[in-house]
Amino acid sequence: VLDSQYGMYVWPCAVVLAQYLWVHRRSLPGKRVLEIGAGVSLPGVLAAKCGAEVTLSDSEEVPQCLQNCRRSCLLNHLPHVPIIGLTWGQLSPQLLGLAPVDIILGSDVFFDPKDFEDILTTIYFLLEKNPHAQFWTTYQVRSADWSIEALLCKWKLKSTPIPLHSFGADSEHLASSSLPGRHTIEMMIISLAEPGGT
Repeated sequence: VLDSQYGMYVWPCAVVLAQYLWVHRRSLPGKRVLEIGAGVSLPGVLAAKCGAEVTLSDSEEVPQCLQNCRRSCLLNHLPHVPIIGLTWGQLSPQLLGLAPVDIILGSDVFFDPKDFEDILTTIYFLLEKNPHAQFWTTYQVRSADWSIEALLCKWKLKSTPIPLHSFGADSEHLASSSLPGRHTIEMMIISLAEPGGT
């Protein structure tokens, strides 16, 4: 799979994150949600269908991913969901101009270790602006050597693991992947280590 195609599929992590949103759907109406690295936008589209005020984003350097976001919204009768280009690690006018958020979503954004710090830089910026917000993220454990723990400490962030069985996402038919080298999918919620203080 080429880099430019990462955002062209519904990956298993997106299905797991969508399941978490579905289980918590009663808490979503009126919540301000931003999905980063949205690709085909399954979690963000579901959040919008459940009443959240959603903004979808993907890299401004990959216009085809932004087009997929638009297509997903149109196919799901959500023509007014804002779609913006956000490149991780860059302080762009789009990032600086974002409205307040309550929840940030990201499925399988922790894919390539070279992007981890850029992702967490962006998340830290958003959480500093919105100290009570949370980053809900699912990821595949692809290597025991890939860890974000040191980066979480560096950026004064904390993570809380969410067991898949706690929201019915541990069954084979939901989270399984036919991709070569299938690995475990995990979920965590990232927030400021000390909300409101710095």
